[in-house]
Amino acid sequence: MPTLFQIQCGAQKYDWGKIGKSSSVAQFAAATDPNFVIGDNTPYAELWMGTHPSVPSKSLLEGCPLREILEKDPSLVGETVAEKFNGSDNLPFLFKVLSIRKVLSLQAHPDKALAGQLHKADPKNYPDDNHKPEMAIALNEFEGFCGFRPVTEIKGFLRDVPEFRHVVTATIASEFESKIIDQPTSVQDEDCNKELLRKLFEAIMTSPESVYTVEASSLVKRVKAEGGKFAGASGDAALADLILRLDDQFPLDIGLFCGVFLLNYVTLEAGEAIFLKAKDPHAYISGDIIECMAASDNVVRAGFTPKFKDVKNLVSMLTYDCAPVEEQKMKPSTFGRAAGDGKVQLYDPPIPEFAVLRTEVGPGQKETVNGLEGPSVIIVTEGQGTIGVAGQPPLKAESGFVFFAGAGTKIDYNGTNGDLVTYTAFSEA
Repeated sequence: MPTLFQIQCGAQKYDWGKIGKSSSVAQFAAATDPNFVIGDNTPYAELWMGTHPSVPSKSLLEGCPLREILEKDPSLVGETVAEKFNGSDNLPFLFKVLSIRKVLSLQAHPDKALAGQLHKADPKNYPDDNHKPEMAIALNEFEGFCGFRPVTEIKGFLRDVPEFRHVVTATIASEFESKIIDQPTSVQDEDCNKELLRKLFEAIMTSPESVYTVEASSLVKRVKAEGGKFAGASGDAALADLILRLDDQFPLDIGLFCGVFLLNYVTLEAGEAIFLKAKDPHAYISGDIIECMAASDNVVRAGFTPKFKDVKNLVSMLTYDCAPVEEQKMKPSTFGRAAGDGKVQLYDPPIPEFAVLRTEVGPGQKETVNGLEGPSVIIVTEGQGTIGVAGQPPLKAESGFVFFAGAGTKIDYNGTNGDLVTYTAFSEA
């Protein structure tokens, strides 16, 4: 079995995906599947790259699932990686491309212990027992919600947005304002703040529909009339525009309150990234991203969705950590095991299942990435060139092509037309 080969990956057609050829997911899926016809009015949301049984990738040459290939030849995963992740011959990560037209559900993912409990109690809504930390890298302009805002910002919204205060209730709002510690200096201070934030979040999530829909309607009318001045010193034009767009997608939804006023609003340029650990609330709003996560499909939802909302578990599971939006972003670093005249950046989150490399080589340039200890999946997002390993003819590489590389495989990247840009998800022990 070759240690580097091309794979074909499936697309998910969720309602929030970008439409037709505007979707990177659709373009990438069509690049290797001659039977994939892009519908002009069809939303294409996610490209799944890996061995997850929901949408398994398959070898382009042999036509069999990647999962079967790894089971037949465990050396492609590598003994140390397989042993570390419960002896599995499958990939410990799931690699994706997302094309986002509408806001995804406000959500969080359980840690391993809670995932096991939820799967056992409710396998329909929690299909596996694994955790799902995830990282998103922007391919173009991206916006999303990411983690809780600093408490001073939340306090400002309680002061300046009457509809938010009414949904929370005056009692909970007053307790938050009087007891919150703007600059906690001890574990006790932080615990106090987390409990106050938990009460605030629970008050929103348990607010009667008859209350929050009336307040949402009032908020939207005020934003239309006042623009960026709707929240005094706490608001701006960008936040006003966001509220109107979200309400257009999900009219009078509880997400207007638990998302806009509690969570950080983050924007990313191409190449910037965020990491979301287990139990961090978040939602993607728009843009195309590379996403990598532990191999799981567990989601606990809060708002902006017609799907099952598990309010009880969500309220109890969140960390309630608060941090400025800049602290949510990941900074790529150089990768010491690459050589050549291209550019290689490493996105290395603080979890063992995965990291991601971004490799870029211009026409006539070459970059060599020395063998990684575990398996990797590579997607080409821009340009043309070749990807090769010793002992095999080089493989053509162009936008949308996806490859699997076995453990220990040394890979050469050569650019021929435009900048060849690839993203590689990999796991090492």
